[in-house]
Amino acid sequence: MPNTVTLEELKSYEGEELSPSGWIEIKQERINQFADCTDDHQYIHVDAERMKDSPYGGTIGHGFLSLSLVAGHGPADWPQLENSVLNLNYGLDRVRFLQPVKVDSRVRIHTKIISVTEKSAGRVLIKSEKTLEIEGEEKPGMVAECLGMAVTG
Repeated sequence: MPNTVTLEELKSYEGEELSPSGWIEIKQERINQFADCTDDHQYIHVDAERMKDSPYGGTIGHGFLSLSLVAGHGPADWPQLENSVLNLNYGLDRVRFLQPVKVDSRVRIHTKIISVTEKSAGRVLIKSEKTLEIEGEEKPGMVAECLGMAVTG
């Protein structure tokens, strides 16, 4: 059951880190499927033979594959605004791909709520920071400021 909160309670989450997602395996099959969906078949992503002697020792996932994972891997304790009827992807403010994600890595997403702003009656803009942790690596693969619009009714 989602954690349902009032607008004032939601605002109290500003600056709070929520629970990380579960671990996600970045297998070659996932990378290939993303390449097929986006028509981005650059060899660094899909040619394991050519990349085996690269500094990465194999292929690397697309930066936009890393970014796309935020859509389906949110925190289990995300606060749900009471009376919301829609939660929409409203875009991004900033995205940085800090380190390649190597094939066969495991990643997870950390979420911190940055701001909660009432834009108009029934529309609340929630900005969150999403950080893609790569298991065993100090530096994250990606940091993105994501915008979501909660619509109440």
